[in-house]
Amino acid sequence: MIPIVTPAEMAAIDAAAPEGTDVLVARAGAAVAIAARRLMGGTYGRRVLVAAGKGNNGADGRVAAAALERWGVRCRVVTPPEALELVGTANSGAPTSAAWDLVIDAAYGTGLRGSWGADRAPAAPVLAVDIPSGIDALTGEDHGCWPAAVTVTFGALKPGLLLHPGAAAAGDVELAPIGLDASGAMSWLVTDADADASLPAAEPAAHKWRRAARVIAGSPQMRGAGHLVCAAAQQAGAGMVVVSSPGLRAADVARPAEAVARDLRPGEWAGPALEGIERFDAAVIGPGIGTDPTASAQAARFIADCPVPLIVDADGLTALADHPECLHERTAPTVLTPHDGEFAKLTGGPPAADRFEAVRRAADELNAVVLLKGPTTLVAGRAGPGADTSAVLAAASGTARLATAGSGDVLSGVIAAVLSAGATEPDAVLSQTAAAAHWHGRTASFGGHEPAAALTPLTAMHQVELLGAVRAGLAASAAEMSGT
Repeated sequence: MIPIVTPAEMAAIDAAAPEGTDVLVARAGAAVAIAARRLMGGTYGRRVLVAAGKGNNGADGRVAAAALERWGVRCRVVTPPEALELVGTANSGAPTSAAWDLVIDAAYGTGLRGSWGADRAPAAPVLAVDIPSGIDALTGEDHGCWPAAVTVTFGALKPGLLLHPGAAAAGDVELAPIGLDASGAMSWLVTDADADASLPAAEPAAHKWRRAARVIAGSPQMRGAGHLVCAAAQQAGAGMVVVSSPGLRAADVARPAEAVARDLRPGEWAGPALEGIERFDAAVIGPGIGTDPTASAQAARFIADCPVPLIVDADGLTALADHPECLHERTAPTVLTPHDGEFAKLTGGPPAADRFEAVRRAADELNAVVLLKGPTTLVAGRAGPGADTSAVLAAASGTARLATAGSGDVLSGVIAAVLSAGATEPDAVLSQTAAAAHWHGRTASFGGHEPAAALTPLTAMHQVELLGAVRAGLAASAAEMSGT
């Protein structure tokens, strides 16, 4: 996994480095120069404008400019205000000799928390040093920046490179190792290789009840939710899926042909839903079950008494917000999957701008794994039995294509299937939940799509259909990264 640290944590890492600042700046500048050469497709005859501030960020830019000049690049190194003026003049169409092949933003980096006036982007591609100046490195807020084609960052990723709008402004992010030790980070980005390693493999002697999932989803008004959870769980590896929709007879429950349905008549259905629950390896409750007082009370009872790993989603989160005591009675692992609105119900307020800290605090307070949905999904939970606070794993594989009805139901089914392999230790539940989120997110950018499909929404059932191919793709990507 790739470490993610806050600006304050990065400052401490810098201070603890065995080499001095001059050595680190030299390495950083060299990495920027190499990225610039690659981005321009060569060096000889190229022209580069470098906006270099007073701090280490500017020093990185000046070192990069010196290296590029040795390779035949004509560099003009100017202060940030001068760079703004030059870019503004060029953009206005006024006569100028400036025709840059690249602009290097080494103006302020992580040292800036506000605006520096970069409201008009250069016509040339921008290479940002550490982070686009004007992007808050902690929150991803955009105070006015030059959107970058590539950002070269050092030692570890910063939250602002993963949280939007900063993630979009950063372009392709390259992490340059310059000798900084970020192994003590409490936040990490999940890669294809990490997901592949965490996802359970099929067992040669497995039978259908080895990985069984119990699903409480859907209702007379929302029949499709249960179908999507079941279909996703089956595609993600569950051998047996049994589903019930509160208020529906088994014959009326929407489900894939292979899923088994059981009655859950109106009224007090939690008891019947829990019958035989010990035979299952994981359970899901919430999608489409309704939020009336009776449904919430029954869901709360199920949450409290379910003895197997449980994913609580959608209407189940509303029940949890109405009956918070039910969570405290649980003995098995619990995964909560809120979007921002549901997060506010659970915690009393929406996620703070520092989403990493917000989800970490929620996981600590709720004593659960909390998966906060978003363009970058954040999964927080205890990384081990003796951990003092929750770690955060980021899954940045998804795109806006997944913003379709039923996507959350698919994710819940995938998580249930993954956890049904037997994960119960805190670190395993955390890593497997994040791996499931990464897997699901990858359906949005699966390599088999036609190029035009990248611009279209991906329906929930199409996500389900792609899970098998995407899983194989994760394994292939992991093998490529390891050289095997």
